[in-house]
Amino acid sequence: MFKIISILFVTTLYLVAGDLSITGTVVSDNQKMIGARYMGYVKHIYFNLGDKVHREDTLFEMESAEFDILKSQADLALEQAEIMVDMYRTRMESIRREKALLRVRGKDNTMDWNNLDISAENIQAGLAASRSLLENASTKVKQMATIANYLEIKAPNDGIIVQKQIRAGDLIVPGMLAMVLVDLDHLEIEAQISESDLQKVNAGDFVRIRIPSIKYRTRGRIKSVVPSANPMTHTFTIRVKFKKEGHKIFPGMYAKIDIKYNDNVVSASSSGNY
Repeated sequence: MFKIISILFVTTLYLVAGDLSITGTVVSDNQKMIGARYMGYVKHIYFNLGDKVHREDTLFEMESAEFDILKSQADLALEQAEIMVDMYRTRMESIRREKALLRVRGKDNTMDWNNLDISAENIQAGLAASRSLLENASTKVKQMATIANYLEIKAPNDGIIVQKQIRAGDLIVPGMLAMVLVDLDHLEIEAQISESDLQKVNAGDFVRIRIPSIKYRTRGRIKSVVPSANPMTHTFTIRVKFKKEGHKIFPGMYAKIDIKYNDNVVSASSSGNY
């Protein structure tokens, strides 16, 4: 019997380069939902849909009957506290003058001195209480001034208004969406990648970006791969940073992303006994 034993073990490691092309949408990395902190009616609206705004621009003003009542009460309390403080100060000055007159006369006026001292103590106590009321009333007025600033809704940053849900005369309550402000200087591309292609992308990888509608091409970089899959489509979200370089690029535009990747493929063959 002739037996030939041949053992061949070949292991080959090689890289196969490929391109992964996915579609995405331009989004803003700085989108603000504008609402109100207090309930009231919209008094004036200074900007409309599509208008560009700058930081600290007043977007709209509100009027609130409840706030007006609270402000009137705070102003009245402050005025009354100021009057009381002035009254006690005037009485203290009067007592000082009476004591000065008693010194000039130089007579035995022990009873008068005692009466003036008692009155001075009472007035001093009333003055201290009035000053405390004045301080509290001043704090309340400052709080009302802060609330008044909240009734003027200002833009938190530069941007463009892409959504407006209010009109003059509308009642707005805390938590209600009034406007949406989008920053056009910090744009990104959001795309979905399938679970099977997840190993082909990594945060920090450079990619090619195309926006067909304006024939724009540039280079971007994967900012993040969100580690949370959509259970219905089994896709993951990626965010790609890029510079718009002065081009008219807006949120919502259709974009294509080309990703170069390498496949690590291990090929092994062996033959045993024949």
